[in-house]
Amino acid sequence: MKELKVEAAVKNIEVVTDFVNAELERLNCPPKVRTQISIAIDEMFGNIARYAYTPNVGNAAVCFEVQENPLSVIITFIDNGKPFNPLEQTHIDTTAPVEKRGIGGLGIFLVKETMDMVEYEYKEGQNILTIKKNLV
Repeated sequence: MKELKVEAAVKNIEVVTDFVNAELERLNCPPKVRTQISIAIDEMFGNIARYAYTPNVGNAAVCFEVQENPLSVIITFIDNGKPFNPLEQTHIDTTAPVEKRGIGGLGIFLVKETMDMVEYEYKEGQNILTIKKNLV
């Protein structure tokens, strides 16, 4: 497992994405999967950066693991911010006209739809959000 610790700030979304993409390159990850994972990072780390510590600033850890059979990656986001389970957000009605939909929630919806697993737990004062994506 590899780990990156950074300040939970919007400016570090790119740092986190680069960290994960470097590992995905080593695995010869298909471009479509890499794009899906990048979108998930933008959404999940972006939420931590924007809301976990507001109005203060805190840190976050991003852990990267590889599993075999099937080949997959597991990315875990950990922060000590306010408890927040993004998976409890209301389901987005994608069939409703855009002007009738509420603001927010589409990014989390996309993550749930494109990842093979998304889990959240709050444990020992930490938000722990884990995503898994099969590479094959």
